[in-house]
Amino acid sequence: MKDDCIFCKLANGVFPTNGIYEDDTFKVILDAGPATKGHALILPKEHYANIYELPDEVAGKVMILAKKMATHMTEKLHCDGFNLVQNNGPCAGQTVFHFHYHLIPRYENDGQHILWEPTSPKEEDQKELCKLLSVEE
Repeated sequence: MKDDCIFCKLANGVFPTNGIYEDDTFKVILDAGPATKGHALILPKEHYANIYELPDEVAGKVMILAKKMATHMTEKLHCDGFNLVQNNGPCAGQTVFHFHYHLIPRYENDGQHILWEPTSPKEEDQKELCKLLSVEE
């Protein structure tokens, strides 16, 4: 736990939360400033600033937990859809530098927009990016 990290303190019970799930690795709490009814955060109990610091084992567990929670929350809240959001870096919208995963139930006409404006790259640029980004295992 990092002493100056608010999410470390929330995940480890230093401050009270509206928790909806907890295990040895994670705590899931309702967001204090929710986008929609039921908006929650998955917080690792260990401190990782972002996805780049997150160990592979924890990354796998967070996705499994996100699926479990999204399924449970959809059943209980009767929402119409679901966003799973995770931001890394200020330009991507990260404001708290402790890895966290947003679980955002979506409802028809809820007024929220988690979208982007598509661009129209040239095919030759896409081919160059494909070469640059291809991963060899």
